[in-house]
Amino acid sequence: MRASTRVSRILHAPREAIYRACLDPDAVASWRVPDGMTARVHAFDAREGGAYRISLTYDSPAESPVGKTTDDTDTFEGAFVELVPDEKVVELIRFESPDPAFAGEMRMTTSLADTPDGTEVTILCEDIPPGIRPEDNELGCRLSLRNLARLVE
Repeated sequence: MRASTRVSRILHAPREAIYRACLDPDAVASWRVPDGMTARVHAFDAREGGAYRISLTYDSPAESPVGKTTDDTDTFEGAFVELVPDEKVVELIRFESPDPAFAGEMRMTTSLADTPDGTEVTILCEDIPPGIRPEDNELGCRLSLRNLARLVE
């Protein structure tokens, strides 16, 4: 059985703004990119059944870990499986890698719920490829939520 992670954070922004940031390619390129990397959105069709393709490239490859797709880049394709406006985004993400440990498909669900202090955003990643350490995936999700907070708050 493959690993799963769940990360939550309360953002001081309405669900509507957060949901829009999950479906806007420019917003996604700014908040889903880990520290030390730059995102390039190749394609983005934000509708149920739509797909996207994104590459994340290390800013300083010599000082960064090896990429999964090439020496300095991680590329992945995704599909929007379910979109519930202002509540949930379910995606299937396919990682491109010549190494089967890093290749494969992961399901990611982003859920939004009202709280007295704003919106609780929860990212659940299921079936993480075995080459991706769960603690690295969790850290990446935490950093993404931090970036999302900077964007929408």
